[in-house]
Amino acid sequence: MTGHVYLVGAGPGAADLLTVRALRLIERADVILYDALVTDEILALAPQAKKVPVGKRGGRVSMDQALINRLLVSTATKHDLVVRLKGGDPMLFGRAHEEIEACVQAGIAISIVPGITAAFGAAAALSTSLTQRGLSRSVTFVTPTVARGSQASPSWAKAVAAADTSVIYMGRGDAVWIRDSLIELGMPASQPVVLAEDVSRPSNFTVKGLLADLPDLALQLGSGPVLMMIGEVFVETKVDVDNLSLASAPGLLAASVG
Repeated sequence: MTGHVYLVGAGPGAADLLTVRALRLIERADVILYDALVTDEILALAPQAKKVPVGKRGGRVSMDQALINRLLVSTATKHDLVVRLKGGDPMLFGRAHEEIEACVQAGIAISIVPGITAAFGAAAALSTSLTQRGLSRSVTFVTPTVARGSQASPSWAKAVAAADTSVIYMGRGDAVWIRDSLIELGMPASQPVVLAEDVSRPSNFTVKGLLADLPDLALQLGSGPVLMMIGEVFVETKVDVDNLSLASAPGLLAASVG
């Protein structure tokens, strides 16, 4: 028997930000191989499924990607519907191409289900468009993180410096390097930045400042996933950490599928 693998985007965390297609697959899955950033709230939507954690978090012991690929293939030879559940969107910093290639080489059918990436969740919560007429006509998504054993490339910094608005994923631990690299490339130290942690979750936390303050801002955050957002569009962002809600609408998912 050979099953069907679905790479499904879980979005930034809130269950009611799942797409309808994602929800239906999660509810039908025989097995779910899930990332570390997938919330318990989302996993609870699949009581029928066997759940296998295969997540990766920077600086922590995690499963090697080659092992994840082999596990995905072997699982699909034993079960009809396998969901590979990835935080955000599978096609953005999700190493989806490696898992797609492993399934194709093994002759296993595979489909992709997009999800809301954290940048869009944060922009929506801040009521700040990443593009604004006359101010921002380009947006770049980058990460300074590289695979184990690889050398960091300066291309991410050049992309950020060239864009009107930038979102940096997985950069918390490199705040000093990010600040210094961008300033060295000519970005003003006074460039506005917003750091958003645990986007769309009840534990969300957001801080605003300037590029020069980036390392100090990062120290104000906890241990959750963090986005660094840079650009003039954030000048007018009014961030009130006591009242800002990046969390899901209470009961919305239950009401919509009940």
